[in-house]
Amino acid sequence: MTGGTVALAFSGGLDTTVCVPLLKEEYGYDDVIGVTVDVGQPESEFAEAHETADALGVDHYVVDAKADFADLCFEAVQANASYQGYPLGTALARPVIAEAILGVAEEQGCTALAHGCTGKGNDQLRFEAVWRASDLDVIAPVRELGLTREWEIDYADEKGLPVEAGNEGEWSIDTNLWSRSVEGGQLEDPGYEPPEDIYDWTDAPSDETETIDIEFEQGVPVAVDGDEMEPVPLIEYLNDLAGSYGVGRTDMMEDRMLGLKVRENYEHPAATTLLTAHEALEQLVLTKDERDFSQQVSQQWSQKAYEGLVDHPLMDALNGFFEGTQQKVTGTVTIKFEGGQARPVARESEYAVYSADAASFDTETVNGIEQGDATGVAKYHGFQSRLANASKPELAPDGGDEASDE
Repeated sequence: MTGGTVALAFSGGLDTTVCVPLLKEEYGYDDVIGVTVDVGQPESEFAEAHETADALGVDHYVVDAKADFADLCFEAVQANASYQGYPLGTALARPVIAEAILGVAEEQGCTALAHGCTGKGNDQLRFEAVWRASDLDVIAPVRELGLTREWEIDYADEKGLPVEAGNEGEWSIDTNLWSRSVEGGQLEDPGYEPPEDIYDWTDAPSDETETIDIEFEQGVPVAVDGDEMEPVPLIEYLNDLAGSYGVGRTDMMEDRMLGLKVRENYEHPAATTLLTAHEALEQLVLTKDERDFSQQVSQQWSQKAYEGLVDHPLMDALNGFFEGTQQKVTGTVTIKFEGGQARPVARESEYAVYSADAASFDTETVNGIEQGDATGVAKYHGFQSRLANASKPELAPDGGDEASDE
């Protein structure tokens, strides 16, 4: 028998509920403690977790990590981070949750950590990337015992566990401060059009419009319409406001780390708004070379974040680049909500790499440079292409070499 205490990432849902007795019966642990980490879920989820833990006789700990999570979300804004076209949400939350659970486990003298993830998803990898850096054992009952949802339902019924026959609703939903994901059920069919009721954060787009000003300091959002806000309330405010205009819906086929392609639906009003505004400000203050290279760095940052590897040494180097570029990303962007979109319509910054006089068609010179000075550049532009095209060998109609006359 193993003995000792194991800390379980606990939601009070079917998977984590059945894990409690299994960790004792199948793995031999004396005690199980449940840890729920607050990264912006609805209050009802904490009530469910607490009630279930009480019914199971499990000590239940709740850790408030919203501020840490919001800080990481704003790092993602600085990095213009997205994965296959949508803002990262769940991927950013998992390392924060894993670190908080590890902290409780160490404080309580646990010998192991456990989660209820299956062997098909990304979250098992994100949790364990953090936990396996510790000296504690890592247990994954659902994956290791090859459990199916049907088996879990039967087991819960047999043991009289406090779940409603394992029925957690038609959809599988994960919510945090930055995003809300909806999957499962009929949504697994790529040809199925989701009903409007899968959405909770966003209203159907309408003809109504509104403009707001978002202020950034060194790439970090700090105020909306002149009102300074801390990260958490700023995100919550924009989720409500942008969501009311239908901003931030994504329906996509996503490629998971294990190679599976899955249908995912997301809502991310604040994330969409802030990422759009941030990129608009960068367009004004960064040079073309900085913007071009930043796209490559952003792609690498997003990939590592999707994998849950926010502590990877590469991330330190990537963040070093952004720390440099973001020094100039200070200013204000005006965003217009219309037709389900957050569209930048104005921007200003004291660091603008822009001159209205230089860009204007009504001015003759640019810092002493005459229009005619561009003639030499125009002559050289495309010179190699013209040489290459002029010397290109002609091919026969069938694509082969010209046949010789005989």
